[in-house]
Amino acid sequence: MANEYIHGNTVKRINEQPKEKKDRFHVQEPQKKDRRRHHMSLGYLVFLSMAMVLMVGTLAWYINLQSQIKNSVKHVAQLESQLNTLKQDNDEAYNRANGNVDLDEIKRIAIQEYGMTYASEGQIITYSDGGGNDYVRQIAPVPHE
Repeated sequence: MANEYIHGNTVKRINEQPKEKKDRFHVQEPQKKDRRRHHMSLGYLVFLSMAMVLMVGTLAWYINLQSQIKNSVKHVAQLESQLNTLKQDNDEAYNRANGNVDLDEIKRIAIQEYGMTYASEGQIITYSDGGGNDYVRQIAPVPHE
């Protein structure tokens, strides 16, 4: 096989492997490295412990906060439901009260029993402050004409 001719400009080298370096080492050296690798200082252990305590505390606080938010949402939904019920009851009572009012009967009682009359032309006085307010404050007695 060594005499076999290969065509082309790149020739493969047959069965050539890189030579391995053999390092000298002491028999006890790997044990020391293992011991150093597994050894943690007291400061590092304290730091890890504090980090774990902080993480667990933060997690407990977060879970408590989520629980409070969930309870608040439930309470708000309950209050909204109660508000809607009260609004519906109020509307029903208002409609019942307005349905029982007979304006013609009120007018008849006011004119016949209490002697009320319609205002004449000279009795109506219109006040305007020009500001467009819906009310007028009386700061002096109204003049009688």
